[in-house]
Formats: sequence, structure tokens, C-alpha cells
Amino acid sequence: MFNITAISAFTDNYIWAIHNDRHAVVVDPGEAAPVLSFLAARKLALTGIFCTHRHHDHIGGIAELRAVYNVPVFGRRHEKNPHISHDIREGQQIRLDEFGLEFDILEIPGHLDDHIAFIATNITPPILFCGDVLFGAGCGKNFEGTVAQLHHSLQRLSRLPDITLAYCAHEYTASNLRFALACEPGNSAVQQRVEKTREMRAENLPTVPFTLALEKATNPFLRCNADEIIKTLQQRGLTDTRAINVFTALRAWRDNF
Repeated sequence: MFNITAISAFTDNYIWAIHNDRHAVVVDPGEAAPVLSFLAARKLALTGIFCTHRHHDHIGGIAELRAVYNVPVFGRRHEKNPHISHDIREGQQIRLDEFGLEFDILEIPGHLDDHIAFIATNITPPILFCGDVLFGAGCGKNFEGTVAQLHHSLQRLSRLPDITLAYCAHEYTASNLRFALACEPGNSAVQQRVEKTREMRAENLPTVPFTLALEKATNPFLRCNADEIIKTLQQRGLTDTRAINVFTALRAWRDNF
């Protein structure tokens, strides 16, 4: 058996810890101190690190953690990410025998070229570590590659089972829902999620993880064929309503929202 616990870092980052009563693997440790405190408080030994991409708030704590625990770091090797010890690509699998988990790798560029996702489908519900590509009711910015790549990556994630629990790396849901409501004010699922998110954040509870079913009902970046979203964008000047153009218009609007 295992648990997944959010370790808060910086102002809105989540470092995810997969753990039992003896071992832990952490995902995207941008800071070492909160991870070391978590491990010490629970008397856990770190056995591995997952890295979804090379942004500093995801890799900044790796060197310090490895100075204490000489553990493997799984991710896409990149010249700007010297911490990766095990270069992994799509089609490969990582087994965490201490937790009974098998993770498949998906390459999901569009935020950064080296971005990957870790998806465990040998359990129910499946669990997905999606880094900064998919957020609660939103998606990451397009820093490298193309917007079309980002759109394609999100479409790939959306085809995973609806019950999949997605663990993203930031607490952005409330902010993203304000944009979702502007895009689709008549969407009752968005309205309900706004209220639920308000209640959770008032109690300082994370809004992550979330199901992919919830995202497909409320995330505008996964709803590029929704009539109300298209109408909203047409009022803002959109003429070509193919899904990639809707997505591009949404991403540009969100960047300046």
C-alpha cells in the first residue's frame, strides 16, 4: 500500500511524495528543505526522484537531496538539467516495487521540450503526474515548441481514463476557474467547481488531485469544441473555429487575462 502526500514549496508548488511507512519517492522537488523535513518527521528513506521537466522550481532541490540520499533521478536528460541519472523516454516503464506501482512514460512537449508525464495504470484509479502541462481548470504556458504541440499533449492526457487522478505541480485552480468562467459562464460544472474550490481553499486544502472527468467538464483547454467557448471567442474576433485555433486563442487570452 502507499499514500500520496502534497509537500508545499515556494508560494504555490506541490512536491508530491509517494510513500508507505518506510520509503518515499518524490516528484519535482524544487526545494530540498520541505522534503527533508517531511522525511524526517515520518522516518522515511528517500528511494527515488521523478522529474517532469527542468524548470528550477521542479529541480532546485535535487542536488541537496542526492547529497543526503544517493538515489536515482528519472526524467528526460537535457543540457540544462544535470541531475538526471536515468534518462527515460516514451515507451519505457518504471517499477516501484516497494509500492506495487508501474509507471508508463508519456512525452508531452509544449510547455518545455523535455516535459514528460508519469502514469500508473496498474491500479484503480490510475494516477498521473503531469507537472506543468495540465493544471486544475487550466494548462501550462507555451515556453518551447509550438502551441500545437501543447494542444496535442493535452489531448493525449485527456484520452486517459476519466477516473484518472491527476497530480499537477501548482495550486492554480482558483485562478484558472476565473478564466474558465469568463470563457463559459453558462457551464454549471464550472460554477459548481468554483464554489467547491472556494470552500477547499478557505480550509487550506489542496484542490489537487482532480479527475480527468472533472477537467473535461470544466477546463476550457480541453473543451475547444464547446459551443459557448467558441461563441465567446468569436465575440473576441475569432473567425476560424477549428479546435487548434480555438486552443491558440484561449492560450493567448489566458496569457493576458
